[in-house]
Amino acid sequence: MQLETYISDLLYRYDCVTVPEFGAFLTHRVSAKIHDTTHAFYPPKKALSFNEQLQNNDGLLANYIADVEKVPYEVAVEKVAKQVKSIKSYLVEGETIAFKNIGELLLNKEGKINFEPSLHINYLTDAFGLSQFTSQNITREVYKEEVKAIEEVIPLVVTPEKRKSRSYLKYAAIALVALTIGGFAASNYYVNQIETHNQLAQEEANQQLEHKVQEATFVIDNPLPAATLSVEQKQTGNYHIVAGAFRMEANSDKKVNQLRTQGYKARKIGANKYGLHEVVYASYSDRLEALQALRQIKHEHNRDAWLLVKALD
Repeated sequence: MQLETYISDLLYRYDCVTVPEFGAFLTHRVSAKIHDTTHAFYPPKKALSFNEQLQNNDGLLANYIADVEKVPYEVAVEKVAKQVKSIKSYLVEGETIAFKNIGELLLNKEGKINFEPSLHINYLTDAFGLSQFTSQNITREVYKEEVKAIEEVIPLVVTPEKRKSRSYLKYAAIALVALTIGGFAASNYYVNQIETHNQLAQEEANQQLEHKVQEATFVIDNPLPAATLSVEQKQTGNYHIVAGAFRMEANSDKKVNQLRTQGYKARKIGANKYGLHEVVYASYSDRLEALQALRQIKHEHNRDAWLLVKALD
């Protein structure tokens, strides 16, 4: 029995997954952040930790195993206990236990379990499809500060005597203002002329297109025979096995076509609150049937597939 597979499945939906007589894996939400030095963007995530003190059986893990493997609850509890006993024996011998997509566990000198979480997976389903990226630092030229710095070094002082001898500066300033106003007026007039021209050209093109469509005549010499179409029954249910989420809708269409050629009843279920288009293998009304299908898909096709519980409009 691959215990880490069941723990990983439950971490997507629950904040605490307890392994009886061993410890509990806990998650807490961490907001998105930007590193001040590297300018790297980190999406929101669920940070994973381990608490050796929480060992009481809350029934979550055993019930999930019993549902998936179709065994009685007591049998599932015995399987977990047997797996825990084996793990503890390896830890005592000084070995490191690696749980795939969860992390590594080992005993320290005090006999306590140290846990190093895996950084290869994000259990926050709301952030599905978001990844880390680094942006270039934005530099801005602040001319105002440069001018202030220059004025502090070389102050401009004009005495009354110099003002009298430089009366032509007043007229030059007036001329400069007039030229500036004239330039703005000419620029606005030119922009308005361009916009008017573009609008008239667009209207003329639309009229020509409409005229050609009205005059067009369509003659079909050899009509095609009537075709019988089989309408695929619409899938229902609140349990969806997610194959992926894509920012570009065209990519989600490609994924649907790819999965359908492989025999899955794939479809799109719309965009989530992050604007990502979600593609599912199939939807189910029965929870146990969905869990069985998810386990088969994770084993045969996609280890990263996960179960979304959501009522669609």
